[in-house]
Amino acid sequence: MSETGPTTAANPAWVRQAVDFGALAAFAAGFLFFRLSGQDGDQALVNASWFLVGGAAIAVAAGLILERRLALMPLIVGGFALVFGLLTIVTQNDLFVKLKVTVLNGSLAAALLGGVLLGKRPLKAFLGTVIPITDRAWRILTIRYGLYFLAVALTNELIRNEALVSAVAARMGRPDADPADVWVAFRGVLWIASMAFGLANLPLILKNLQPETAEGTPSPPPDARS
Repeated sequence: MSETGPTTAANPAWVRQAVDFGALAAFAAGFLFFRLSGQDGDQALVNASWFLVGGAAIAVAAGLILERRLALMPLIVGGFALVFGLLTIVTQNDLFVKLKVTVLNGSLAAALLGGVLLGKRPLKAFLGTVIPITDRAWRILTIRYGLYFLAVALTNELIRNEALVSAVAARMGRPDADPADVWVAFRGVLWIASMAFGLANLPLILKNLQPETAEGTPSPPPDARS
């Protein structure tokens, strides 16, 4: 969703998706590499954080080059990935890379839902672009994304709890399951869920497009994926 027609034409949807998911894909690939190299889950998460930091930096730079601007949402996501990734590397503690998902999504939920209560439309500012839809649609979209981010934050708190994951895995007959593997698998599921949630909101966007300003079919808003 670009601010101008030429930018949209020059950067198709797959390019935007590649930029948005760059850091997450790099992190997942790094984790898989270290796990296959024989490292335990916790250490693999710490070492894979190098890929998260590098991927986040590249994603922000690529977004700046391709979009010729820094929209607030990618900047926030990239900033959180850099800060929490570096904290993980410096402390050698995978708590921070797991906690990032909770803090990032919880903060976004508070900002969006709080903005709605104040009569604002913060989602427009986060996206750094203007989808030609009605104010009512913007409000609904903001509430939906606020609740989605809140659900992600709460779910992450459950999945990152190693004692809880180990207890559930044992009850399912998998006492040898590594909580780190479960958490990374959750991140993969979250990637799919974020795409599905974005697509599920397209009918709302399309139904409330304002014909006098619409220029083609917009893409669903991005999520906090990194």
